[in-house]
Amino acid sequence: MLAFAAVVAVIVVLPGPDMALVLQNGLAGGRRSAVETALGINAGLLVWAVAAALGIAALLHASAPAFTALKLAGAAYLVWLGLRALADAWRGSPPVAYAGKRRRARPFRQGLLSNLLNPKVALVFTTLIPQFVDAGRPALAQTLVLAAVFLCLGLVWLLSYALVVASVGEVLRRPRVRRALSAVTGAVLTALGVRLAFERR
Repeated sequence: MLAFAAVVAVIVVLPGPDMALVLQNGLAGGRRSAVETALGINAGLLVWAVAAALGIAALLHASAPAFTALKLAGAAYLVWLGLRALADAWRGSPPVAYAGKRRRARPFRQGLLSNLLNPKVALVFTTLIPQFVDAGRPALAQTLVLAAVFLCLGLVWLLSYALVVASVGEVLRRPRVRRALSAVTGAVLTALGVRLAFERR
């Protein structure tokens, strides 16, 4: 368990689309948007964890057409998010104030979709977790426990990151700083989307 937690800790703190998306939405909508994005991301992880426990993620891993279709959809979504951030940076538009039910749901939905459309998350659950499952004990129970550890560490890290982004929000939302960060996060999201599109399993 300790070895698994150590490996997961390294995975969750590595910069990637999740952190870029939390930063982008934190710039646009402040603490609430950053936290909702983090919660959406972890809701996506929860779906993948359940899919892995039920064997659904393994079926996706085994099916090349399904994996490719999901990969391309996820890549397109990341590129779209990245291009929107780049457009905001180019226009120098002020941070968006998320208001109303529909707009409040946007950060959570973006976090959720960015994970559900990323087959690499499924690969983590179908290739990493089985390495730590004891063959002499019930596999389903162990898989659920290990997935819960993964989710808890991911939730703690992303929520902490979201709160840090929010705590320095006034500095980050200064026009020049915000435009620069929007340009960086937009470029990162776009690059990650392109890389995902061309990555092999």
